[in-house]
Amino acid sequence: MAKRVKIPIKNEAEIRKMRIAGEAASEALQATAKYVVPGRTTAEVDAYAAELIKEREGIATFLGYRDFPGSICISINEEVVHGIGSARRIQPGDLVSIDIGVTKDGWIGDNAVTVPVGPITAEARKLLAATEQSLFEAIDFAREGVRLADLCGSVEAYVKLHGFSVVRKLVGHGVGRQLHEKPEVPNFRPMERTPVLKAGMILAIEPMVNAGVGEVDWLDDGWTVVTADRKPSAHFEHTVLVTEGDPELLTWRPRTALPEQLGVTL
Repeated sequence: MAKRVKIPIKNEAEIRKMRIAGEAASEALQATAKYVVPGRTTAEVDAYAAELIKEREGIATFLGYRDFPGSICISINEEVVHGIGSARRIQPGDLVSIDIGVTKDGWIGDNAVTVPVGPITAEARKLLAATEQSLFEAIDFAREGVRLADLCGSVEAYVKLHGFSVVRKLVGHGVGRQLHEKPEVPNFRPMERTPVLKAGMILAIEPMVNAGVGEVDWLDDGWTVVTADRKPSAHFEHTVLVTEGDPELLTWRPRTALPEQLGVTL
């Protein structure tokens, strides 16, 4: 029998605070995404994001978390997640994944986006479009009464239709006062029985999708995760409130990789 998982359910006062944290995280992410241009170093992008978070009277959630050295995660091309800002310069054609967490009044908003830098390949455009759409496929399941496995399974089912792979060694998660709360939210259907979602649960849903194989490696810095075949990866994330009706995006932002915007037919 699968172990029962106790998933935090937020009350109205807590949800209001999560909305504030989510809005700050979204604003910081959107502004940072616009700052990503050829020639800038990833350290410069990290510093810029740190200042945006400070301007919003927030705390960079990731800085110091398990000794992580950056204010944000910034990962390029084959780097899936957890990249650390450095002297590396962003180049035309890069795919730059930015993951930003903001803590306000003890509550956390967590979100991510992959930014295309200048002209990118047709395959890269398809990867971005499929990854972002897979996030929204999953978000549509964030409703009371839905089993978590159905939400998780929707991501892999969608990206496989388009020839891509999900990363299985990394998962989404609940979020609230802690960055990682129960439950784990994988991007594939778990084998074990999963809980039924209830209104007030808040999930960080984050497809990590690879152009090639789903396997990954860790670099020597102990943080940066890269694709095993070194093909590109994409990462999109929202903090989502489960409700009795339509899910609520606490990190709402305009969609950035709509298929028609990227010239892609899915």
